[in-house]
Amino acid sequence: MADPLTATMHIASSGLQAQAERMRVVSENLANARSTGEVAGSDPYSRKTITFESEMDRARNAEMVRVKDIGVDKAPFTVEYEPGHPAADENGYVKMPNVNVLMEMADMRETNRSYEANLKVMTQTREMVMRHISLLSE
Repeated sequence: MADPLTATMHIASSGLQAQAERMRVVSENLANARSTGEVAGSDPYSRKTITFESEMDRARNAEMVRVKDIGVDKAPFTVEYEPGHPAADENGYVKMPNVNVLMEMADMRETNRSYEANLKVMTQTREMVMRHISLLSE
């Protein structure tokens, strides 16, 4: 059986990795929130989504989290009237990305909090290990 403190560190570490990947996806969405197509009628940037799954680590007898898939949001694109834009169609409309900046910011905040929570678990577990070592050396 694996040491529970070591298993805790690995679980928190998998959470950190998953949230770091989620932050990358959210950042990419925000960076491309206004990225249109280059020619008339072409599709703009499509919002990316991330899906997680739990994975059993039998060596540590612990459920870990990992990224299952990074997909593309199938929500429809919005259109804006910008007749001078290079990607405007014959009526002057440009397809805009299906990225909602407000939703992405909320996602970023949630991701940040989850990351911080996993980091706090690792810090507290490390402190417990250090106290344990200190008690053994007395």
